[in-house]
Amino acid sequence: EIMLQQTRAEVVKDYYLRFLQAFPDVQALAAAPEERLLKLWEGLGYYSRARNLQKAARMVVFERGGSFPDTYGELLTLPGVGPYTAGAIASICFERPVPAVDGNVLRILARMLALSEPIDAPAVKKRIARSLAAVYPEEDRGAFTQSLMELGATVCLPAGPPRCALCPLSPLCAAFQAGAALDFPKRREKKSRKAEKITVFLLSCRGKLAVRRRGESGLLAGLWEFPNEEGELFEQQALDLAARWGAAPLRLTKSQRRTHIFTHIKWEMTAYFIDCGAESSLFTWAEASELSKTYPLPTAFKMFLP
Repeated sequence: EIMLQQTRAEVVKDYYLRFLQAFPDVQALAAAPEERLLKLWEGLGYYSRARNLQKAARMVVFERGGSFPDTYGELLTLPGVGPYTAGAIASICFERPVPAVDGNVLRILARMLALSEPIDAPAVKKRIARSLAAVYPEEDRGAFTQSLMELGATVCLPAGPPRCALCPLSPLCAAFQAGAALDFPKRREKKSRKAEKITVFLLSCRGKLAVRRRGESGLLAGLWEFPNEEGELFEQQALDLAARWGAAPLRLTKSQRRTHIFTHIKWEMTAYFIDCGAESSLFTWAEASELSKTYPLPTAFKMFLP
């Protein structure tokens, strides 16, 4: 459920299997070095989820003696577990009468009720969760939770026409009865993403690339990156900066432009590939095998690798 936050199931499947192999129980996850944890998470994004997952594991191991919480309220005390995740775990794993209200469930209920309010408003989400909890069945609560998830994923679709002819809830659906299924759900107007220009340096020396670790707070906190600067530098400016870093630039071999989109920010990236004559002490110089196995490199930087 933590991996599925903000990420499609098709993407998550392979990560999930690798995680189970590396960390077969909560004790193994609690004891894992953070670098290994983040490396296994590499490419999945939203890295705070991985850190919170380990914090939760350590809470279970060291504060609860290995006993996993089985009620909605207790689950909410775990780092990284919000109302949806707590509801999913409580109902699916422990048969608690608690809904898991995600985008699929919100879309189904917005269409059933022809809800004119935006479903991404926190107050609306809470009201829907309370209403759904009131009608949870006495048995098979986990199956009920998953059936709503599946209905939203396969029938009451988010993109394109919903498959109303296949839907068991169509006789109860106000939007379907009005022929207006595509008019729902309503959402608040999204703010445009802030665009930032970034200049990235792929400094190469004797077969190694320069990397450095990001700070412990903010975007991509604690992960590794290629050296970079805010703004868009011209070629000579990039060479001059590499020289000031002590990398003794010899030649600029090529440049690339890429765009990487985060939730609220878009990076417009210019990368310069520079052969260097010295391994500046400002950076860690890593071989290709180390970048592959050791250093967790976010997709925003990894996409510049050959």
